[in-house]
Amino acid sequence: MKKITQLICVLLTVTSMSAQQEKGIMGYTNWLNNWTEFKPNKVDYGEANQILAGNISVNTKLLKRNIYVLQGNVYVTNNAVLTIEPGTVIIGDFETKGTLVVTKGAQLVADGLETDPIVFTSNRSMKKAGDWGGIVVLGDAPINKFGNVGSYNLDLDPTLTTYGGDNVASNSGILRFVRIEFAGKKVKGVDTFNGLTLAGVGNKTVLENIMVSYAGGDSFGILGGDLSATKFVSYKSVNDDFKFSQGVQCRFFNSLAVRSSYFSSTKDGSRCMEVRSFEKKSETDFTKKQTLVVASNITMVNDSENIKADIQAGLVKEAVYVAENASLEMKRSVISGFNPAVLLDSKTEINDANLKKIKFEEMYFNLCNGNIFTEYNSNNEDLESWYGNSIFFNVYSQSDNKETFIDIFNPKKPDFRLQLGKITASSGK
Repeated sequence: MKKITQLICVLLTVTSMSAQQEKGIMGYTNWLNNWTEFKPNKVDYGEANQILAGNISVNTKLLKRNIYVLQGNVYVTNNAVLTIEPGTVIIGDFETKGTLVVTKGAQLVADGLETDPIVFTSNRSMKKAGDWGGIVVLGDAPINKFGNVGSYNLDLDPTLTTYGGDNVASNSGILRFVRIEFAGKKVKGVDTFNGLTLAGVGNKTVLENIMVSYAGGDSFGILGGDLSATKFVSYKSVNDDFKFSQGVQCRFFNSLAVRSSYFSSTKDGSRCMEVRSFEKKSETDFTKKQTLVVASNITMVNDSENIKADIQAGLVKEAVYVAENASLEMKRSVISGFNPAVLLDSKTEINDANLKKIKFEEMYFNLCNGNIFTEYNSNNEDLESWYGNSIFFNVYSQSDNKETFIDIFNPKKPDFRLQLGKITASSGK
């Protein structure tokens, strides 16, 4: 009898833990522990003793025992492989806008460990968003531009920055247990770098456990390609956390975006997730696949302690924006503290065909000033009626973030998983 009772207790515990993991980021333990850093400006990474500059055209390995400074635009070319040991620190130079570009055919193997992540950061004493360029990975997987080729210009060498092709299974290497801090420098008169740009990257590329903090541009800019991404963390970027465009086919899982009312830009292009098929319609080949993001267990949260006041002050925008011709299928995800949760492009007609391309199922919408709207239209009755249908199992709540998440205000080890019991909240709006 005692053994049966113990077994029942174990089953109840497992069931309870399983229920807790149903929506938002999931894991029986907090997978943010050990490798992430939520106060990177407080960390002393030491002084660089090695310089990275120019072209890396042969297989090269960076060693943990050194600290490297990334000077100017550094290109991995000639199908070379740049391997970085776990625990290695690479510092982006502020004066020369240090930027690492992995050209088409080359690979970056930055395979860190949970207890020994690879870190890219700033060399300024007072670190700020946009101190250095960022990391650009260019592959030869399909994009939807005419000719199947794009160029990542900014102020980079145009002969080394083409991307796109026919190789869905192309391999640009491994990024795992990597932090990218204070990147996203503004290029005068052009645009802003992202923390991590993945352009035409194929599905043999491994992308797991990557944290981008305080990016001056987007944290993750994903342009075309075919890829899977898991355990991405975007923390207090100025622009978008996750931007998808140019016909990317992306499977996106178990990832986190944390926005700040007072840090993020309130201008266009400052959302947790932006899903587009193109930047310029005139450059887009509509016979090719348009952008499709299949996302599950994503948590998007504004960490303000007074979200309603911030919304009134105009400091908070929508969490998700879906542009015309783009498809987003989102399941078991959490959107907490936005104005509203989701915005659809005004050019997107609300009809059966488009509603089948934009799916929200088993969602947890919390503390949002409205749920799903079309841009420039305050009447969302048709959308509320559609997505509020019980067949989608979407849940609506107005709970404080402290009550909603396990421990998001812990300065050292925040936990953004949902608290047990929030899953079964009332589905009444």
